[in-house]
Amino acid sequence: MTGNADLRQIATELPGSLIRRLANANMGRSDVIPLWFGESDLATDPAIAAAAAESLGRGETFYGPNLGLPELRKALAEYQQRIFATQAGFANIAVTSSGLNALLLVLSALVDPGDEVVVPVPAWPNLVAMPKVLSASVREVPITLEAGRFALPLQRLLDACGPRTKVVILNSPGNPTGWRLPPAEMAQLVAELDRRGIWLLADEVYSRILPAGVAPASFVEHFDEDRRIVTVNSFSKSWAMTGWRLGWITAPRRLVEVLERLIEFNTSCAPTFVQRAGIVALGPVGEAFLASQTARLDTARLAALEVLADEERITVPHCDGAFYLFPRIEGMDDSVALAERAIENGVGVAPGAAFGAGGEEHLRLCFARDPAQVREAIQRLVRTVREI
Repeated sequence: MTGNADLRQIATELPGSLIRRLANANMGRSDVIPLWFGESDLATDPAIAAAAAESLGRGETFYGPNLGLPELRKALAEYQQRIFATQAGFANIAVTSSGLNALLLVLSALVDPGDEVVVPVPAWPNLVAMPKVLSASVREVPITLEAGRFALPLQRLLDACGPRTKVVILNSPGNPTGWRLPPAEMAQLVAELDRRGIWLLADEVYSRILPAGVAPASFVEHFDEDRRIVTVNSFSKSWAMTGWRLGWITAPRRLVEVLERLIEFNTSCAPTFVQRAGIVALGPVGEAFLASQTARLDTARLAALEVLADEERITVPHCDGAFYLFPRIEGMDDSVALAERAIENGVGVAPGAAFGAGGEEHLRLCFARDPAQVREAIQRLVRTVREI
């Protein structure tokens, strides 16, 4: 048998990841500094890893509760109340096997075939693909470059919502742009979407990845049992735990009850030993790691900006959050070709085309690495741009 006529059409038409394609072909090359993936080069803090090892040593290798260990749910509720002063509590928390898993679970609970999901772009490609997997349509709203930084006026976002709109997905701070919704606009957006009967799904995995001195903000600050608001978060970025695959959802109890059943039919539960590590990450060990990581990221970002400062063909928008720069390259019409050429000059970057509309003239650079290495990587990129 040949062809895919007997497979689900939506699944067969999903595009592959441009970032993965480039990275997989060149991973392991010692001559390439990898800035393509959205993760730190730091290993997880040893105390966090030790909690998982100790759990395994105790034989905690069995099924756990669908919604997560009570100890972790309690720790998550207390963490959010401490950092964001939210009304959301223990009963509003569902632990998941990654932030990505959390997003797909929430969308599975909210959208029916034919519903519309609004997504600002450029965006992490998974945010656009996931609704389509569930047979929903996607309406893209442009995040535009204005006066040196990315912007998304609230009215533009609201005007994109139509009669079929069921969910608005908002990733703030955002990948790949570093755009961040002004905290003062959060309450207005929540109220207006709720008035229209539209769910807000906030992807907040970068909520603690901010320049030093910038206060964190979250939509959980505006949580209410009667509002259509869900936040998704992850341990991956804040605590350098990308490989652990641990996330959480904060939602009204009526939705958490549905999520409990969906988790049973999806992963059943997150691994207990991984959750034990998560508990430690939410405490003093994790806060110390975050403080150290913030200082390191600031130094790396400034090193990159210093190298790029005098390059007339490279425009670097202001980064409000997350750990990416998303520079625009004047005269470039093929970001994939430029990314491939950059690899030959010893630096791996993500092509802007991977992030959809508005991304083609850009490259994404993850600066969550040793600052000296970031400086060298950007110097190699500059040489590449000068060659074209």
